[in-house]
Amino acid sequence: MRSTRTSAADRRGRRSVLTAAGLVAALALTATACEGSEDSASGKPGAAASQGSGSGGAGLPAGLAERLEEHGIDAGQWKDGGWKNWDKDKWLSEAKDFVNPVIEGLWKPDRMKAAKEADKTVSTKDASADQGVTDPDPAPVRATAEKTPYHDNAAPVGKVFFDGPEGSMVCSGTVVKDVNHPGKSNLVWTAGHCVHAGGDGGWYRNIVFVPAYNDLGKSEADLTNANPSEIAPYGNWWADWASTSNGWIEGGSHTGGAGAAHDYAVLHVKPEQGAKSLQETVGAALDVDFTAPSAAEAGQMGAWGYPAAPPYNGLRMFKCLDRPGRFSLSPSLPTMYRIGCTMTGGSSGGGWFRVVGGTTKLVSNTSIGPADNTWLAGPQLGRDAETLYQNMSKTYGGQ
Repeated sequence: MRSTRTSAADRRGRRSVLTAAGLVAALALTATACEGSEDSASGKPGAAASQGSGSGGAGLPAGLAERLEEHGIDAGQWKDGGWKNWDKDKWLSEAKDFVNPVIEGLWKPDRMKAAKEADKTVSTKDASADQGVTDPDPAPVRATAEKTPYHDNAAPVGKVFFDGPEGSMVCSGTVVKDVNHPGKSNLVWTAGHCVHAGGDGGWYRNIVFVPAYNDLGKSEADLTNANPSEIAPYGNWWADWASTSNGWIEGGSHTGGAGAAHDYAVLHVKPEQGAKSLQETVGAALDVDFTAPSAAEAGQMGAWGYPAAPPYNGLRMFKCLDRPGRFSLSPSLPTMYRIGCTMTGGSSGGGWFRVVGGTTKLVSNTSIGPADNTWLAGPQLGRDAETLYQNMSKTYGGQ
């Protein structure tokens, strides 16, 4: 993909610097333009089994087969297509029930391109439910395409793929640092609705993160018969653990619902092939800002993602830069951030970044937007989000 002959370590180091500098510069240069407890349902991150070797049936990790069988699911059939059974009593919902064994070769380029956006569109009624707190609608900000190659300009950003009852779906995600395992993070930040259906269902399946998806931003025609390295330059990273908020698991719905203010999730991933950490492989990861500044104090924010609903097709990365306002669906729910942005479904889960002391940090993620695609709203990440993140890091980060 490159003509220079530098070492992999040198390339990763340069990507890390360029990525951080690029995001900081983008935000800085456009500064004048333009849950109940939210811990996971068990009080700890969503439980899953390590994808390492084990004695589970059908090649599943030890312990995972037993957990499936507790729910009446034949472990021997899971990896052969049994995961496609979405009967209500077979749809695992509780945090401790998360299962996502690696199925090598499942996410081929054509399957990725065919995945549909995981959309959360709020109705006009919901969007105007709490005008006592909600600020006036922001002016639409036209999303701009990120420069290519993505690994030089927005290396932490990628796509999250998963399977649900309606088929293959797609969201966006961001590589974030692991404070307890510096330099070797395997953590990805995304939206809760990209991993769990909320009160309407349970955990989605075959969840994979693809950093720098379609790194060169090629068109659909140019990607005809594309090889995997063009689509997924750093490979597929399977979620072997996942955690989302209790607020999303209990209150989330097809339109976001009461769970929208708690709509965030953290994945711990492992490569389908390879041994190094995600951060080492990609060469970049972002800190997470859990100070939950008010919209007035937050300053400029930027949202990055891969919008997939028309007029976009999910193949290219876009961004929006704006100053946030307040958005609330109810006086009983936490206030969310809202920015003007024309990105559509598929950008869900994509990180929102701001500059703190000269450092770019993730401060929110895309959760919901209106049918006319003029703005996006994302949750404030406070103490409960930090607790979820810390539990994820301490419990699973070193695996």
